[in-house]
Amino acid sequence: MEDISSPWPPAGLPHRRLCLAADVEQYSRLDTRTQSAVQSELVRVLDEAAALSGLDRAAWTRQPQGDLEFAVLPEATPEDAVLGPFAHHLAVRLGDRNARPAAQRIRLRMAVDTGVVADAALGHAGPAPVAVARYVNAPQLKAVLATLAAADLAVIVSDRLYQDVVRSGRRDLDPAQYVRAHVRVKEFGGYGWIRVPGHAAGDVRSALAEAPEPKPSADAGTPSRTTLSHYVHQGAVVGRDVVGDLTIGLPMPPPPAGSGHAR
Repeated sequence: MEDISSPWPPAGLPHRRLCLAADVEQYSRLDTRTQSAVQSELVRVLDEAAALSGLDRAAWTRQPQGDLEFAVLPEATPEDAVLGPFAHHLAVRLGDRNARPAAQRIRLRMAVDTGVVADAALGHAGPAPVAVARYVNAPQLKAVLATLAAADLAVIVSDRLYQDVVRSGRRDLDPAQYVRAHVRVKEFGGYGWIRVPGHAAGDVRSALAEAPEPKPSADAGTPSRTTLSHYVHQGAVVGRDVVGDLTIGLPMPPPPAGSGHAR
């Protein structure tokens, strides 16, 4: 019997992993030479912040794409170390670097989420990689960084991480520093929590008040529960989202026939 093999390699077993994306603000406005220098500097400050936080960057599965790095962190990574010390040291290292004479300023948006991730043919599959890619491009996060001109870093974490980690009273994490925002990017919808190191929550709220309201999806009124595939390749999301709001986590089965509309 002829062996017909699939063009797709077997997908890795899903695991719950921490995902992180760091994106340089207004990178496209730079010339080619400056872009190259900024890429090198981005890697350097991420390496330095990780080392200062006791995190092993060599163990991260990293997918760089110019001005953005997407990473899946090892299963044993302490989430509070990423949200607390790593974000702090990253802000400090960016500030120190940007204070150098004639340095091209680097400002970052960073998004963090945790959830189901599986190795796939072109990177990673699962809701967490998709969510991180959406969060880092949230209009609210961009508006906060644009309004708070002195800030070098703006961080958004998923509602899951905020509830499970930030609010748990862990060291170096203050829930009062975070401001909730309803993020809608493409067909993704969900709550995120924004913090800007070195700025009070009131400053973030004021910046969010100036941000445009997220526009609902054209199909928001007809959510689908069909399980669809997503993957991230070189920091870019490839695939289709579920229509309407996306619950971060395992896909839910459709309700039984005749059960009525579920909310």
